Amino acid sequence: MEERMNFLMEDQIPEEFLENLPESERELENISRPSVSYWQNCWIRLKKDKLAMLGIVVIVLMTIAAILVPLLSPYTYDQTDFANALQWPSAAHPFGTDKMGRDIFVRTMYGARISLTIGFTAAAINMVIGVLYGGIAGYLGGMADMVMMRIVDILTGIPSMIYMILIMMFLGNTIQSILIAMCLTYWITTARMVRAQILTLREQDFALAAKVCGLSRWQILMHHLIPNSMGSIIVTVTFLIPSAIFQEAFLSFLGIGIQVPMASWGTLANDAVEYLFSYPYQMLFPAAAISITIFALNFIGDGLRDALDPRLKK
Repeated sequence: MEERMNFLMEDQIPEEFLENLPESERELENISRPSVSYWQNCWIRLKKDKLAMLGIVVIVLMTIAAILVPLLSPYTYDQTDFANALQWPSAAHPFGTDKMGRDIFVRTMYGARISLTIGFTAAAINMVIGVLYGGIAGYLGGMADMVMMRIVDILTGIPSMIYMILIMMFLGNTIQSILIAMCLTYWITTARMVRAQILTLREQDFALAAKVCGLSRWQILMHHLIPNSMGSIIVTVTFLIPSAIFQEAFLSFLGIGIQVPMASWGTLANDAVEYLFSYPYQMLFPAAAISITIFALNFIGDGLRDALDPRLKK
């Protein structure tokens, strides 16, 4: 038995030993399935999640429609036609028209541009801020970590809505002011998650080996610790996108977000409140767009969480 185990530990099994092996054991060295990388394996696992794939299809179609519909439609998002005001859905106007005769279908797709742009941009900016802040706090530790996290606690204690309202009062109701307001506090969740990950990973063997090899703290953080936290980071950021979209829609619904004649899903819902019972279709379509998009992004987030976690087996 020892002789056989020693042979198996060699890079190549001698021919004389293979002759004495049964046919079924001669192919032990052959790989039964092709090797795949971590990200390839994640994609394979993600494709098995039907809801996640449905969410990806919905977001892709919504993005394509947001780009093409306003370009190809004979109507524009701010084109008024009082002769055709408050028209129910028809062949000419699939989603009907509002009180000023503007085509709701075009305005909904134009609103998708704004809502999706704000959602993805805010998530991307907050990912960068949160990853760097949480990574530095977690790796440095000690007094630096304590001070940085106390700042986070102070920011958490002040409602984010106050920041947004004050910033938009000074900077105006623009996309840029909404993004600035969101970027003040949205990174906190990502920073806390990254810090917890870095506190665990910095004591792992690969991190200690990199330190022994003479790499600087910045190199260890950027090239070893953060890449090994990307699974959790991607999942957290994915869930930030629907949160940012809903926040923008809520602000616009209250009248302190995007202003007319520009259209976002929140402004469309705000305009529809007046005609909620007499012309309910005006509320139906923007509300459905918000709900479908948020559900799709949540499905993607759930799928990514399961696919990127190696402890979960499917």
